[in-house]
Amino acid sequence: MNPYSIQFDQARPSILLLGAHCDDIEIGCGATVARLVERHPAARFTWVTFSADDEREAETRAAAARLLAGAADAEVIVHRFRGSYFPHAGPELKDRVEDLKRHAPNLILTHCRHDLHQDHRVVNELTWNTFRDHAIWEYEIPKFDGDLGQPNVYVPLSRADIERKCEMLMDSFPSQRARAWFTPDTFLGLARLRGIECQAPGGYAEAFFGRKLCMLP
Repeated sequence: MNPYSIQFDQARPSILLLGAHCDDIEIGCGATVARLVERHPAARFTWVTFSADDEREAETRAAAARLLAGAADAEVIVHRFRGSYFPHAGPELKDRVEDLKRHAPNLILTHCRHDLHQDHRVVNELTWNTFRDHAIWEYEIPKFDGDLGQPNVYVPLSRADIERKCEMLMDSFPSQRARAWFTPDTFLGLARLRGIECQAPGGYAEAFFGRKLCMLP
């Protein structure tokens, strides 16, 4: 494997999705996951959420089932680490991430390095600690902290793609609907802004931070 390059020329590429909490993957890169499934249905998708209770696990499994529908090989793993305490869960949390090496991912989608939520940052740090020669895209999550940055990797999408993502979020996460920021307008607005930045033909995009990526000639 070339360091940081994305190699989808093999028969069954491996894609690893990492989220600290239920709804993180869905918010940060849900439409991109759906697009990857559409373009690479034979790929192996491994979805890992690190913090959940019974209600939230049911929600994220329902959302994952929608986004991964059509994938020939998909595994959803949900752990029960205590939310907001990831910096204090060191060895056990690192062991769970180290276990994921066996999937030999060609692409990893994970949290942004500069995310102000401590759990998100820990997942990012462990991603880079564990996977040294892999293509890693860091997704963004809008929230109260106001920590959005200037991404440099874009996945152009249509309004229909984003509306399907919003519908999935509203349907799958009833526990989050009372949060002031958890609305379709939030997700549509950010996707529209990212679409402007990359001149997406459909007007919308999800954006990522690519710290180290190689372009093959």
